[in-house]
Amino acid sequence: MPAIRPRHLCALAAAVVLTVTAPVTAASAADGPALREVLFVGNNWDGTADVIKSSGDLAKIGRINVVPDKDARMAEINADPIKWIYFMAIRNSVGEGHDQFVDDMYSTPDGKSVVVSRPSFADVVSIDLATGKINWRFKVSGYRADHMAVSPDGTRVAVSASTANTVHVLNINTGQQLGSFATGDKPHENIFTRDGKYIWNMAIGDVNTDSDAPWLDWTKGDRHITVVDATTYKQVRTIDMRDKLDAIGLKDYSDAVRPAVFSPDESKLYFQVSFFNGFFEYDVATDRITRTKTLPKNPATSDDRTTMVNDSRHHGISMSPDGSKLCVAGTMDDYATVVNRSTLQEGPLVPASKPYWATVSGDGKSCVISESGADQVTAIDFATGQKTASVAVGDHPQRVRLGHVAANWTSPAS
Repeated sequence: MPAIRPRHLCALAAAVVLTVTAPVTAASAADGPALREVLFVGNNWDGTADVIKSSGDLAKIGRINVVPDKDARMAEINADPIKWIYFMAIRNSVGEGHDQFVDDMYSTPDGKSVVVSRPSFADVVSIDLATGKINWRFKVSGYRADHMAVSPDGTRVAVSASTANTVHVLNINTGQQLGSFATGDKPHENIFTRDGKYIWNMAIGDVNTDSDAPWLDWTKGDRHITVVDATTYKQVRTIDMRDKLDAIGLKDYSDAVRPAVFSPDESKLYFQVSFFNGFFEYDVATDRITRTKTLPKNPATSDDRTTMVNDSRHHGISMSPDGSKLCVAGTMDDYATVVNRSTLQEGPLVPASKPYWATVSGDGKSCVISESGADQVTAIDFATGQKTASVAVGDHPQRVRLGHVAANWTSPAS
């Protein structure tokens, strides 16, 4: 199948108009019930999702149990030796001694349900926001579910099945599989382009081994970006950052692309890699890394790569709606910072405890990070780079996503 030329991808992206409010994925239907914009915070280790205000003081609105079927799932796992082995392996490796009950989540456009990927249960479930009951369940290939992405129109959700090197694309309302595609080893981040025509998947390889020295990098597996047509789910392009890094003299740097974010016109991709305290700028049209930003090291942070949780020194990057600022979560260095995209000059280093994700507030004024080490979510003003609010959430918050609930929503009964 012929590949789509990079400049064609850019032309498509440039035609998309940037909006400064919440994406269409969370917008209500014109004639539907009144909805309230919120942030969903996935508390990975205790199996809950906190619902908080999308802007301002981030005040807590309610909480959802995302493992209401925990007893049934555990019975299945305990009855199957292979499932039990994988369940325990997840707990003792990427889970840092904890079960992983929620990795990612998105609400449906009507605000009636939230769809959640659950790593330890190797599935995706839709949970009714009014009742707390499961609408549907999809078992991913293999033994672990990971990052998701939702299409711009809110109708489809893509989920990485990390042990099967597969991404499933599901109907968000029914859970029916619409298609799937193969990836590199251990698919991680997924991104739909703004026009909904392509899905970018980043495979990160084996991040839970101690073979972390640069000369052992080859043991981490096949790590590349896979770009597919979001209608046919056929591969149109692959991107291997190994040769791009080598070309700029960074042969000892990992090519495992972690969180990433496009510029508003999607001509540039900003991405993090394993072990690196910083990020790269990649030009889609010319297929090369154009700039490198190294961020400050925390003197208290060990340079021993084996001490970096799941190989991620920095994990979390977002961009202000106007494209002028980046926000970076310095996970192992215990800070977050706003970076001027033009100059790549960082702002104040805002102390944060193991920040694990970065997103944008509903009003577009703030970067919102999850502090997995402090069990809180914090807002940082894009304009000043200063912290403006924090709110306590559940155990080990990771992904934070914009969504909607009914205007009068309250937590479902236990």
